Amino acid sequence: MSPWIPLVLVAIALSPLAALLPSRRQRGQMDVRLQARRMGVAMQLMPQDWPHWLAQLPPSPCPQYHSARRGRQDSWCYWQGEPGQWLNKWREPCEDGALLAQLLELPADVFKVEASTKMVALCWGERGGEEALQRIADFLQLRA
Repeated sequence: MSPWIPLVLVAIALSPLAALLPSRRQRGQMDVRLQARRMGVAMQLMPQDWPHWLAQLPPSPCPQYHSARRGRQDSWCYWQGEPGQWLNKWREPCEDGALLAQLLELPADVFKVEASTKMVALCWGERGGEEALQRIADFLQLRA
């Protein structure tokens, strides 16, 4: 019997295990999430109801990065309709100059930013690596 036959049979038997290995994109996401945790930024996958007027429909559930807020009473929510265009739920642009300047520093694949009295959070597509993560962490620290 040829030695190739048992090798082929073993390869066929083990090939479904290759589907369990994370892809390059998934490994990148895991690295970004671990780095965020080291920076003190929490992350969770949250189902989202996106406005129908967004040009590109983001994923749901979407990775949401957040930090706790203390002593702030303002609440707001903005979506990025197009890169650099931040709109509220009525499609009105952000009028707070300081907030808008900080929003414009965020990566283009940040879909939503919201703040409540308890936390500030943003939904991000997780592209851009450590530089984008650093800008997100800085934003969350400034607004927390």
